[in-house]
Amino acid sequence: MLPSVYSGIRPEDIVNTTLLPTHLRKESQEEKLGILDVRVLLNGNVQINMEMQMAPFELWAERSLFYLGKMYVDQIKAGEDYDVLKKCIHIGILDFVMFEEDVEFYSRFHIWEDVRRRKYTDKLEVHILELPKLEKYGYPETELLKWARFINAERKEELEMIAKTDKFLGKAYEALTNLSADEQKRLEYEAREKAIRDYNYQMKSNWNAGHEQGIKQGIKQGEQSGEARMARLAQQLLQSKRLEELERALEDTEYRMLLFEEFHI
Repeated sequence: MLPSVYSGIRPEDIVNTTLLPTHLRKESQEEKLGILDVRVLLNGNVQINMEMQMAPFELWAERSLFYLGKMYVDQIKAGEDYDVLKKCIHIGILDFVMFEEDVEFYSRFHIWEDVRRRKYTDKLEVHILELPKLEKYGYPETELLKWARFINAERKEELEMIAKTDKFLGKAYEALTNLSADEQKRLEYEAREKAIRDYNYQMKSNWNAGHEQGIKQGIKQGEQSGEARMARLAQQLLQSKRLEELERALEDTEYRMLLFEEFHI
């Protein structure tokens, strides 16, 4: 998919892709922690962050700029020169419409001079794919459209049909099939779900005790046991003083998932 979005490279020109750490560096204790979905170094000179957002997110523009900026700054360390900074691309794959007034499902943004349309730098790009528009409008057949349909497919038959149209899509479907059939991955998933249930029980017990300190202790225990996702949600809700919502999240799985999406955890 990357070559379809990033027009600066063809699929056959990709020499290597390296998965990078998804946690961005914090400069101070007060600074917001950045956690990306997928972070890739393409051919050693382009960093790409791909994120999917299922629920509507009103401040997506602000959020994507925050992560793009963090990713760019995260490359340089004290004493290094600016020439170490690589091109950074943020790709947002959205299951909601961000630009109601536009028909196109794909948008690409750069930093431009307002009048003469001179590009200030090619080091920063934001790409947006709005999946709901695929069902609403007709578009010329392109590689990117195929990938968007592949991502948006809900049934196995759809995936199989789309996968037959392109060798790279075929490889993606094969990898997806293998991942689904991987017994080890399934066991890891079940173990993770069990840990979440155990952690949620601990959080609920702390809440019923009626002590915020107990909740904070539960957060600490959750982080230590590897349940950082629920711990981060509890921390966000505590900071926002949304204590009733935290109580509901401990008992209501669907509501908890909505909060995960809201805070992009």
